[in-house]
Amino acid sequence: MKKKFDYKWVIVGLSFLMVFTCLGFCSSNKSIYLSAITEALQIKRSLFAIGDSCRFITTAVVNMFFGTLVNRFGTKKLIFAGFICLISSMLIYSVADHVIWFYVGSVMLGIGLSWTTTSMVGCIIKKWCSENRGTIMGAVLAANGLGGALATQIVTSIIYQEGNIFGYRDAYRLVAIILVCVMTVIMIFMRENPKENSAEKNIADKKKARGQNWSGIDFRIARTKPYYYIALVCVFFTGMTLQGITGCAAAHMKDVGIDPAYVGAVLSIHSLALTAFKFLTGMMYDRFGLRFTMTICQITAVAVMLLLAFISASPAGHVMAMVYGIFSSLALPLETIMLPIFASDMFGDRSFNKILGIFVSVNTAGYAVGSPIINGAFDIWGTYKPMLIVFCLIMAATTVVLQLTLTVSNREKRKVIEKCGE
Repeated sequence: MKKKFDYKWVIVGLSFLMVFTCLGFCSSNKSIYLSAITEALQIKRSLFAIGDSCRFITTAVVNMFFGTLVNRFGTKKLIFAGFICLISSMLIYSVADHVIWFYVGSVMLGIGLSWTTTSMVGCIIKKWCSENRGTIMGAVLAANGLGGALATQIVTSIIYQEGNIFGYRDAYRLVAIILVCVMTVIMIFMRENPKENSAEKNIADKKKARGQNWSGIDFRIARTKPYYYIALVCVFFTGMTLQGITGCAAAHMKDVGIDPAYVGAVLSIHSLALTAFKFLTGMMYDRFGLRFTMTICQITAVAVMLLLAFISASPAGHVMAMVYGIFSSLALPLETIMLPIFASDMFGDRSFNKILGIFVSVNTAGYAVGSPIINGAFDIWGTYKPMLIVFCLIMAATTVVLQLTLTVSNREKRKVIEKCGE
């Protein structure tokens, strides 16, 4: 008998396309726009960075209610609304002539990404896939890297058109057109729920007795645990430091004298490496568990922050820039694929949707703080280097605390499993 095609792979493909476009074209290459926009409109970088805060605060607030919104409207309607917000954001950016309009566009961007990226993909994969969630999640979120690599090559040449300081406006309009096309495809083929998922559910239930999948604890119990709040603090600082350095990396390289074309090449390599490392992160989690995967990502994060601080225009500095571009990609899964994994592994399926939404909100709140801090430091000192070193120290401390937190959560997890006989 011929095996029936499983439509979940179409859903996985659509999720891949959504992340490829939304994160790749709307978020991954945002640092390329920084110097072009601030120089064209004579805006201080610290003032422009408030737009990032608007975006991230919006995303944090929206994700607090993610579970409620999904239950009420479903994934497909939220995805459609998300694309409309992203398209609006790109169009607003393309005509903005005052920093206030960039703030408005950033609010729309924050809403759009809330309903088309990490939280939404986590919800979809959990609904449609019962096995190898880490690997599938890694593969889908790896689309960010491929999208970013393609977007970087496309928009860099448009932004830095010779004799046109407003080339970034053309880049934003092109991205808006791409979003419209992708939205149309996703709306045609996306399904809300699997038609038949009882068999998969039974498989999943059997597997919850072993490995990383477990039934978990109720959210009302989870929020009484001290390690829950410590985990939130660690997630916040992780988002603050990683987003802070990611947002300024291209500008920092340009500031120290590295040619914009080389910076573009570094960012393209970075995006390609991000694709591989996100997939690898998912595989590592499925094979070795949360602690091993988390440790690799965190140690790499500390190392690349320190490396970025000492980049220069010398030949050695160019090598350091490329090394940063490659291995910073191994740190970034801490703010994407690892969030659903944290929520699932530490607290289980029972409270997954609520805790995932809160983790993403807190992580995004860290984004909102990190960007203005590091750009404010630039306005004061004229360089990002001192704050890059400070962020490196913060990340190192966060690494130690989160390791201890995971030890406590694993102890609680074993108690629940033994008590429930899972």
